[in-house]
Amino acid sequence: MVDFLTKAERSERMSRIRSRDTKPEIMLRRELHARGLRFRLHKSGLPGKPDLVFPRYKAVVFVHGCFWHRHKGCPIATMPKSNSEFWIKKFEQNTRRDEQVQQALRMQGWRVFIAWECQLQSKVQARSTARELDRMIRGNLTALD
Repeated sequence: MVDFLTKAERSERMSRIRSRDTKPEIMLRRELHARGLRFRLHKSGLPGKPDLVFPRYKAVVFVHGCFWHRHKGCPIATMPKSNSEFWIKKFEQNTRRDEQVQQALRMQGWRVFIAWECQLQSKVQARSTARELDRMIRGNLTALD
């Protein structure tokens, strides 16, 4: 399938994709704050600038978009039909970088959690995800998925 946008139009559209303060991230922040968890946002001194940092619990949360970070088994994580060679390389770089960042954080003693976009699509889902994250962060547990 051929892209119906010009290269300049595609570039403009892609440049509008936010990397912080996304709707899923804001929904999760509201739910976690309502549960009494306090956090820092996008702490630049840490590898990968985690979306939420809980210094008291030595835990970080990344809110990943299913498409960009390749959430396995998720219908949002589709493969574009055009320019597939570019996209395969792009997605491999993204997932490799995610793994390196998570490993670097763990080496520094941080517990790393991932909240996926599809887990935050509705208020009910966001509340459920926040409840699980709260349990794991305060309970000193180590995995979410």
